[in-house]
Amino acid sequence: MNTWRHFDVVLPRDVSRMLKVFLVLGALTLAAGIVLAPERIWANFLLVSYYLLGVGLAGLVFMALLYVTTGAWGVALRRVPEAMTAVLPIAAVGLGILFLVHPSLYPWTQPSSEAAPAFRHIWLSQPFFDLRAAVYLLLWIGFAGMMVRASRRQDEDGDLAHTRANLRRSAVFLVIFGLTFWLASYDWIMSLTPNWSSTIFGIYNFAGLFSSGVAAIIILAVYLERLGPLHGVLTEDHLHDLGKLLFAFSTFWMYIWFSQYMLIWYADIPEETAYFARRLHGYWQPIFLLNMLLNWAVPFLALLSRPAKRRPGTLVKVAAVVLVGRWLDLYLMILPTYAGPQPVFGAWELGLMLGALGLFGLIFFRAFRQAPVVPVRDPYLEESLHYQH
Repeated sequence: MNTWRHFDVVLPRDVSRMLKVFLVLGALTLAAGIVLAPERIWANFLLVSYYLLGVGLAGLVFMALLYVTTGAWGVALRRVPEAMTAVLPIAAVGLGILFLVHPSLYPWTQPSSEAAPAFRHIWLSQPFFDLRAAVYLLLWIGFAGMMVRASRRQDEDGDLAHTRANLRRSAVFLVIFGLTFWLASYDWIMSLTPNWSSTIFGIYNFAGLFSSGVAAIIILAVYLERLGPLHGVLTEDHLHDLGKLLFAFSTFWMYIWFSQYMLIWYADIPEETAYFARRLHGYWQPIFLLNMLLNWAVPFLALLSRPAKRRPGTLVKVAAVVLVGRWLDLYLMILPTYAGPQPVFGAWELGLMLGALGLFGLIFFRAFRQAPVVPVRDPYLEESLHYQH
């Protein structure tokens, strides 16, 4: 335990330099895009900010689930999702800038001759929209801060009260998260197409969020094991459980995707089918099909066997596919409104993607270095270190 407490997590110089280059490239892309291609750059800025927010929230949800289920198996790896939550304030700032500086990204902010239902008119009004966004973000950041601080205080005093407090906070957070994230996904993504609605859009977004979050945990945990901090901590049994979660939630994502698509296709109401019609025709169709391949077919087939879930190399490759799939899923939700009859992918998209990767990597490793690599005085740590199926 003393070794874990004082382990100095040092990124290889080439990795650190690469992340910094990505961050600078992303900042330059954003600055240039605001001048040269504002509508396209702001749409992509929403995508990467929401993506980063989702990764941070997935880490917080993973932590909360470990607490409320007393999931001892994952305690040894908990510092990974804890560090992932450090990106939440930065993602919140990104979304706040978008909502305040370029609200015209949302069509409902513009005057329209079409009569809107009274409730939609009230709900989608700029002050109320901004107020709700602030409440959602402050709640999530507040819970993350309280839970991470309690976990790290326990490293110092070993008081079991911290575990009990985080269990209570986790139970409350999961209820609040279920409601607020459902509303946030409606506000920030679905309202880009204000005349279209889906009653399961929130849970569809949650499925993608958690699936990509588990994928991020897998990649980071395996990298940290190879780098040294989690050497002797991360085992095949831990990987097996993470692999099962990735397998299960990618399948859950597909189930919700199909439920949403099938009901809209069967009802065949023009106001509802227009959303899919735009994405099913022309050059958008291959991307529409690729979305299912990356988010479900690849992880389902690759992780079907037990041995595959226990091989780090296989898990990392599949997790990387799922993370790309999450980006593609958000791309399909956001960009068709602005890109016209065919998808676009160029310097603006690539630059912001790399910038987001660099930003997340630097924030994550900075946060991970601020505490022992495992919760050294958590009551379930020994059980987690010797966890076996």
